[in-house]
Amino acid sequence: MTGTAVDPAAMSARVAVWLFLSFAFAYFFSALLRGVTATLAPSFSAELGLSAGDLGLLSGAFFFGFALTQLPLGSALDRYGPRRVSIAFLLVAVLGCAAFGLARSFAGLTFARALIGIGVSASLMAPLTAFRHRYTPVVQMRATSWILMTGSLGMVASTLPVQWLLPLIGWRGLFWVLAGALAIAALAIARCVPRDAAAAEAAAPQPQPQPQRGAGPMLRPAPGYREIFRHPTFQRFVPFGFFHYGGLIAVQSLWAGPWLVEVSGLQPDAAARGLFGINVSMLVAFMAWGVVVPRLYARGWPAPSLLAWGAPLAIAALVFALLLGSAASAWHWAVFCVANTFGALAQPAIGLAFAARLAGRALSAYNLIVFAGVFALQWGLGVAIDAFRRAGWDTVSAYRGAFALMAVCYVLSYLWFLW
Repeated sequence: MTGTAVDPAAMSARVAVWLFLSFAFAYFFSALLRGVTATLAPSFSAELGLSAGDLGLLSGAFFFGFALTQLPLGSALDRYGPRRVSIAFLLVAVLGCAAFGLARSFAGLTFARALIGIGVSASLMAPLTAFRHRYTPVVQMRATSWILMTGSLGMVASTLPVQWLLPLIGWRGLFWVLAGALAIAALAIARCVPRDAAAAEAAAPQPQPQPQRGAGPMLRPAPGYREIFRHPTFQRFVPFGFFHYGGLIAVQSLWAGPWLVEVSGLQPDAAARGLFGINVSMLVAFMAWGVVVPRLYARGWPAPSLLAWGAPLAIAALVFALLLGSAASAWHWAVFCVANTFGALAQPAIGLAFAARLAGRALSAYNLIVFAGVFALQWGLGVAIDAFRRAGWDTVSAYRGAFALMAVCYVLSYLWFLW
């Protein structure tokens, strides 16, 4: 690849490890905040009297704020480097958690939730950009899988551990604790991540040779997103990221919880145990990907081939859960979520499709697609459930109807990916 002044081989193992661990610490709490709504949904619904649509909007506000920042975030990552950008955004997340702990109305909670989403929106893109600048391609694949594993660990922490803490500190106290944790994460990045001067140099436009007559179009170093959105690799992954990966996060971070309570008939503590099992399964899956992916790549299995084989498993798992209805347990949704982890392979593949100076923008543009899908699916599923209920459908049928619409979108986006 061209356009980088950082020699990945020149970085010491100690620096590389601390760089990873500091970003992973921040991403752990980002993922916990992303998934905690599923565990707190019964408390929110009882205290505030929320409908399914309201609950979807409250949870989706996080992803709306997340998606809102992705394009300016990508430019900032390429211009200022992941270290400085990550610290600045985490401080916004600290303010968002404090505002959530103080909010007394649904509107206040929704605004604070969006502010949290804005604040943690760099928690994955910053490390992925740093990996692109400072790690070799094979190490990038492993580090990406393992930081996603760290996110799964945060999702695990958002289930039973949160359920155990609620009687002691309440959900407002929980968000004050999280505000402190994010402040510590910002300090850790400031201390452990190398300064961004090298990354900023890597992001600077480099002289490009002129295309020869008859040659194909070249990727120009323009500061905008036009080249990224027009790139065939990016276009191929857009519907997949919106529906498949967006659907995974929408289910994992919210709708698996209400399904277990309202469709399967579990009590909130039993539902929390089910969510715990789902997220442990995701944790193991991403850990396995970190070991397996480099070997598969070495044997000629690139990301598109793995996705082409893996995506039908997620579709089959979703259809099977719909057929089971109220008999669909947490383990059925765990299979669905694990099958969707194939979608995580798209992120490093997109990063490698562009020069290092465009990595932040390319990854953030794709993240915009993913989290726009999460917001649309989280809110859309809630709106559809409410609409089916108003039409006279019972709760189980309303949930099945809403998720069936998502299954149709899964199939269509997969066909686009193949085409």
